[in-house]
Amino acid sequence: MNDADLQVFEDARPRLLGLAYRILGTRADAEDCVQDCFLKWSVADRTQINAPVAWLSSVCARRSLDLLRAASRKRVDYFGRWLPEPIHAATPPAVDSKLAASLTTAFLLLLERLTPKERAAYLLHEIFEQSYAETAAMLDMDEAACRQLVSRARRNIDHDKVRHVTPRETQDSLLRAFQSAVMSGSTTQLAALLSTDIRLIMDSGGKTRAATHVLEGGDAFNVLSRAHVWWKGCDWEITDLNGGRGAILIKDNRPGLTISLACNEAGQPSDIFIVLNPDKLARLECVNIH
Repeated sequence: MNDADLQVFEDARPRLLGLAYRILGTRADAEDCVQDCFLKWSVADRTQINAPVAWLSSVCARRSLDLLRAASRKRVDYFGRWLPEPIHAATPPAVDSKLAASLTTAFLLLLERLTPKERAAYLLHEIFEQSYAETAAMLDMDEAACRQLVSRARRNIDHDKVRHVTPRETQDSLLRAFQSAVMSGSTTQLAALLSTDIRLIMDSGGKTRAATHVLEGGDAFNVLSRAHVWWKGCDWEITDLNGGRGAILIKDNRPGLTISLACNEAGQPSDIFIVLNPDKLARLECVNIH
């Protein structure tokens, strides 16, 4: 493979990683998928490939579907609630808000409701803006069936999709206010900040103590009001996380957990996602992903 062909792949890598991650929900699986794409690209007859990015996207989508089916079987036995692996990704200026928003934990959980092929079709057409014809070709299906898949997925996603996009500065302010309220142990501060129908989802994978089911309303509030005891001594790093802003809590020079918020249209946190599974925190170095 010559330098030009290698550069074509490297230029496409952030897009491929972004597509695979959105389908699979874990960085490790997404990187395995992209590596498989590279191996296929390295042996392909590139003189017969007129649209390299489309060809690579097709290979990536199909391989992601294979890996997702295998992962889905494992998730049946996952201990407690499963959340996507947090991605510590600075969002480049060239990445538009729609792409960034589709990396959020809340959006990735919506994708979990879809079948594997619905998920891939929806992402390719709605997020990566491929035409129906291009999406159908990438997934090796006819265009009419592809349109039906995307339509079904859109109805499912749009039913509960939060359309309000919280500005970056507001996200930072909310995270700082959340940090102050939690670490002070002030129930008054916490109650003023959170929506009354707050939901708390924690993912420990059974590796550390955490709720194994979704906590709502008063139950979520009660747990958060005691968090200052558990998180004492942690350093809070407000940073880019899953296409928006989040917090990485550092303890003993290692990430101990991540926190990300989803907000309602009033600008109040309505969902709090906390990842404590050390296996999902081991790869939080910054990554270039579109």
